[in-house]
Amino acid sequence: PAFRRFQRGYYGVYLPALAADWLQGPYLYKLYQHYRFLEGQIAILYVCGFASAVLFGLVSSTLIDRLGRKKSCVLFSLTYSLCCLVKLSRDYLVLAVGRVLGGLSTVLLFSAFEAWYVHEHVERHDFPPEWIAVTFSRAAFWNNVLAVGAGGAADFFAEWLGLGPVAPFVVSIPLLVLSGVFAIKNWDENYGKKRAFSKICGDGLKRLLSDRRVLLLGVIQALFESVIYIFIFLWTPVLDPHGAPLGIVFSAFMAASTLGSSLYRLAVSTRYHLQPV
Repeated sequence: PAFRRFQRGYYGVYLPALAADWLQGPYLYKLYQHYRFLEGQIAILYVCGFASAVLFGLVSSTLIDRLGRKKSCVLFSLTYSLCCLVKLSRDYLVLAVGRVLGGLSTVLLFSAFEAWYVHEHVERHDFPPEWIAVTFSRAAFWNNVLAVGAGGAADFFAEWLGLGPVAPFVVSIPLLVLSGVFAIKNWDENYGKKRAFSKICGDGLKRLLSDRRVLLLGVIQALFESVIYIFIFLWTPVLDPHGAPLGIVFSAFMAASTLGSSLYRLAVSTRYHLQPV
């Protein structure tokens, strides 16, 4: 019972943050197009977001450990709310700043929350370490459900209610505020070990160059992510001229992704035992 209460406290903060993130997926390109920016200008805005995530990703572990994991999650809710608010502006530079904030927020979303949970699970509550996988697998399941639902919700606000492509971003803000408030109210603070940034980068580079498998894995992952990012940029301008409901299409993508994850788990199960080489 204590573990389940602890899990619910984690999900109460993490799942609204995920829902807010997914709501913004279907209509980002459409919003910039609605503001009458050219494809090249939109591409630069996308690059600002991706480059921001890369740069902040380098310092994220140091920043989160020193600032505190709980404070970092609250910072996420603030920066992502601001990122959504600036979508109301038609000024190109303001939108570019919003993309930078979005990159920072993405890094915090995929590092601070899990870091907080692992520390609390092991250090404060002393639950068995193998139970961590239970929490994260359940979070992954709800993440897929939220992703599918977010596409339909975004379509409902943008198209059915006729509020336009900025609506999903505005709707995300209450969810982000909810996540931040629950973190402040229900979570305790924890910190990581203070390590020099140069040492962290040096250790990472040393591992990358000394182990060929790590280098190859990084190259393969980078190539795969490149394909995904190209797809993310192009799917809206390809389908939108044909009147495709973008939110529903996004939900279909997410449902297909969920199916792929399920098929993988089935393939590597004891019944079929298909293991990666």
